[in-house]
Formats: sequence, structure tokens, C-alpha cells
Amino acid sequence: MPIGTGRCGGTRVESDSMGEIEVPAERYWGAQTQRSLIHFSIGDDRMPVRVYHAYGYVKKAAALVNQASGRLDQHRAEAVVQAADEVLAGDLDSEFPLYVWQTGSGTQSNMNVNEVLANRASQLLGGELGTKSPVHPNDHVNMGQSSNDTFPTAMHIATVLEVTGYLFPRVDALVEAIEEGAVRWVDVVKIGRTHLQDATPLTVGQEWSGWATQLRDARERLRQALAGCYQLAAGGTAVGTGLNAPRGFGEQIAATIAELTGQPFATAPNKFAAQGSLDAMVAVSAGLRGLAVALMKIANDMRWLASGPRAGLHELVLPANEPGSSIMPGKVNPTQQEAMVMVCLQVMGEDSIVAAAGAQGNFELNAMRPIIINNVLHSARILADASDKLRRYSVAGTDLDRDRISELVGRSLMLVTALSPTIGYDQASKIAHKADDDGSSLRDAALALGVAAEDYDRIVDPARMVGDPHADLGIPSEP
Repeated sequence: MPIGTGRCGGTRVESDSMGEIEVPAERYWGAQTQRSLIHFSIGDDRMPVRVYHAYGYVKKAAALVNQASGRLDQHRAEAVVQAADEVLAGDLDSEFPLYVWQTGSGTQSNMNVNEVLANRASQLLGGELGTKSPVHPNDHVNMGQSSNDTFPTAMHIATVLEVTGYLFPRVDALVEAIEEGAVRWVDVVKIGRTHLQDATPLTVGQEWSGWATQLRDARERLRQALAGCYQLAAGGTAVGTGLNAPRGFGEQIAATIAELTGQPFATAPNKFAAQGSLDAMVAVSAGLRGLAVALMKIANDMRWLASGPRAGLHELVLPANEPGSSIMPGKVNPTQQEAMVMVCLQVMGEDSIVAAAGAQGNFELNAMRPIIINNVLHSARILADASDKLRRYSVAGTDLDRDRISELVGRSLMLVTALSPTIGYDQASKIAHKADDDGSSLRDAALALGVAAEDYDRIVDPARMVGDPHADLGIPSEP
């Protein structure tokens, strides 16, 4: 564990190329971090801590590569690695206080990491905080690197780890819960709806299988979009040429990061594209938006199907998690679905900003990095959490109002569709209009217009109108 971070009060003097500045004595950060806190104290939005955890991998990998090449001595390298491990463990989270709204290259956040690691490593080696000795933030921690190549590298690492390690497991669990409902209710015939109007029947299982498949497809598109994030800009330094980095540094640091994270990271084949654009991040954001589109559709379907209980559709019975009104006793609302819809709207809005920011690359640098990584990580996190809550507190406890489902099927006029091949579209249409106009049942209207009772009963059978629901679910079978 770090030592010295619990002390409060007092300051020390740190310096950078702009001169001296006072820094809280108990903190590991240095001059450039302190200046950023003064100059960019905009709102309450802090750079996500997951960016700094990703930077822990970058700086650890750089120290290992620089040690292996003999550019960084063993003692300094080991101290930087130990400090980076503390970053990865979350022990130094409080040392990364910077705002999202900072220089667009992320330089202040890179220097925040450099300063914290340098001071902590120096402390581990017996040095004094603020002296930049024996470990210097630029000369040692940032060796062979630039903010321009390490910040996009950290962005990619943070994004891959967040999506694969946090979002995907929660989306997969939601898909599995929906699929369980599809299998459980595969034979429950219900009325279909198109244009918000009655349509021909299907089963509840078929409807839920559509939701599950839509989510699976959105997840797969997001997985494919992640491919670009496995390419790392590290090694390009300032503009992509690799100035001040040794030959092969990009390949070596990428391979080391891959080993440390267990993810298939590789060096970007063209550092000019990797640093001048953020297209891979834009693609991931679009994938998150696609997932939000699917989740919003499902959430809206569920809350409409649960509307009621007396004056709505009420085919679904959602769990009653909390009182729904401060004035209407006994009211229960589809709160998980409403929360999911709001999350999806937020993600769609954040994606529009990511797309606009991604188009702001100028020459050898896109200087909109902080807002892009903040939005992507925020979108992934809220989609993951909302998926988890929707599964646990709604989907898993949802039941059917079978009487209501049966009633709505029996009253549907669109069952007449089954008669159309036998009596013709025009005659079937007359039956539907007659039943609607005079309030009679579809069967009575059909018989009144000349359809034989035995023909009607044989042809208009909702259970025969849904195809083969067991074959049509489209749910992947277990291996």
C-alpha cells in the first residue's frame, strides 16, 4: 500500500517548465496536475478512473520494455512497475482528480499519471516527493512516449476492458433471461400488433425470441466494432513518426500490454491514422448506440404490454418493486423499463457528440479525446448497469396474464386473414368490417356473410396460424 497519502494539511513546492507552484503536501501529483486543477475546474465531470487504470498498463509496459532494452535501469523500472501496479489495484485512485474538460490531447491526464508514478516510485526508492529524483516524470516514466500516442492507447485499453469485462457479461445475462422466457412461453398464443394495430397471431415465445435475437445481433455488431480498438498508437510519439522512441518500441509495448491484459492488442500499422483520428472509438460508440436502440425497443414493448392493469393491454405482469405514486394508492409502474429508456436516450445523445468530436481531427492529432473517452465509457457503464437491473428486477420476475392474452386473441378481427386464401381478400375484408361495425364476433360476422361454420372453425384456428414456434425461436442451442 502507498504510504504518506493519509496526511492532511500543508503544501510543498513542485516545478515544471512554467515555474514553481504549491501542491498539497500529502498528494503524489505534481505541478502540471495542479495547474490543470486550477485552469480547467469546469463543472463536476472528472476523467473516468478507468482511463487511469488503463494508463497503469501503458506505463507498466513501457517501464518493462525500456528496462529490457537497457534504457531504464532495473531499480527505477521496478519502482515504476510497483507504482503502476498500485494504480491498477485502485490504491491511488484519489490521486487522479482532473476534469474531463482539459486539453484535447489528454496531456494533463498523461502528466498526472507520470507525476504520480514518479513521486510514488521515488518514494519507494527513498526519495522525497516533489524532487523528481530518483525518478523523473518525463525522463523515466514517460520515456519513449508522448501524450499524443499514450492517451489514445489508454482510451483503447479502457474501452476494450469496459466493454468485454463489464458490459458484455451483463448484456449476455439479460439475453439469457429473455431466452428463458421465450422457451417457457413458446406455446402461448397471443395477438400480434403492427402499426400499434391488431395483426395476426404469434406466440409469446416467438415475440421474446425476437427481442433476444435483436440483442444478440447488436452485441455482435459492437464486438466487431471493437476490432479497431485492439490497435494501439503507442510508439508513434508526437506525430506518428516515433521520434525519441527506439525502433520496435511500438511492437514491444503493444505485445507487453497484450500479455498484461490478456487481450489481443497489437501495434497500429499506421501511427498517423491512429493519432490523427479516433475512428475506432467512433465505431465503438456507434455500436453502443446500436445496443441502446435494441434495448429501448425491448423496454418500450414490455411497458406497453404491461400497461393496465384494467385499462391497458396487460399481457405482461411485471414485478412490483416499489410504490408507483405518491397520491394514487396501489399504483405500480414499469420503472425498470422507464430507466432503461432514459439510459438509451442518454447513450444516443452521447454518441452524436462522439461522432461530431471524431470529425474534429486536424492534421496529425484529434484533440477531442477527453470528451470521446468520457462518453464511450459512460455509455458502456450505464448500458451495462441498466441491463443488469432490467434482468434482475423485471425480466426475471415477469409473468403472463394468460386470461387477458386469450381474451385479446379471441376478440381480434385480424384472424380473418386465415380465411383470405379460401374466400378471397375482398370477402374477408367485408367480414372484418362487419364485425367491427356492428360489434359482433368475427365468427358471427363470417357466418352471416356465408362462411360455413365447419369451415370457419377449421380454418380460423389461432394455434395453427403461428407456424412452428419451436422451430422458429432462433435461439442458439447449447453446445
